[in-house]
Amino acid sequence: MKVLLVDDHPLILSALQTVIQGLGDHVTVVGVGSARAARETLVADADFDLVLLDLQLGDADGFDLLVEFRAAYPALPVVVVSASDRASDVIRSIDQGAMGFVPKRASNDTLFEALHMVMSGGIYVPPMNIGADSSFSAQADRPADLNVVKREAADSSFQQQPSLASLGLTPRQTDVLALLLQGNPNKLIARELGLSVETVKDHVAAVLRALGVSSRTQAVLAVSQMSQKHGGFSTWRTSSSPIR
Repeated sequence: MKVLLVDDHPLILSALQTVIQGLGDHVTVVGVGSARAARETLVADADFDLVLLDLQLGDADGFDLLVEFRAAYPALPVVVVSASDRASDVIRSIDQGAMGFVPKRASNDTLFEALHMVMSGGIYVPPMNIGADSSFSAQADRPADLNVVKREAADSSFQQQPSLASLGLTPRQTDVLALLLQGNPNKLIARELGLSVETVKDHVAAVLRALGVSSRTQAVLAVSQMSQKHGGFSTWRTSSSPIR
């Protein structure tokens, strides 16, 4: 596994390199201290399996760099590692394509768990109260009135869902959910599964209802929380309905 670390704090960068290298001899870690260096590294060698990205960089906004990387390297998973653990930052990161969010205060075991989940095809988010600090609309995943967002988040029951296996999804809905979690829009899901866009919309709506959420971002967060509690989504997906 080849990992690119992006953090402009030398001590943290060095510590993360040591921790990630501790995963085993099969892991190669490259650390850079700026957005510019990260861009140059990926241009020179795009054969990385994972990017760990800090949100606070001296020469760029981490969210902007996240969007840039997801557009330029859509198959390359990015995990945000940040000093922040605000729900709004977690939601924004996942909404913009991150496959995970790990607070820097997390333990090494938590970081390993997050990386394992991401490399297994899942999405990792830390335990959090989404209603406590959010600036994204549950209906549209875009900036909205904070009070409205808090009320919508508080009304959502996704954190109380028992398990993925108990959702009662059909095999096709399971396929749609798997592609939805990868950030694919309805058109790409339709193309991948050989369905019409309208049929995909119906499946997405059914999946959101089953999860008890009202947006794709909340669905991602819900599945991540369930996976951490009841087992990885990739295992459940394989046993239920592998994508065809």
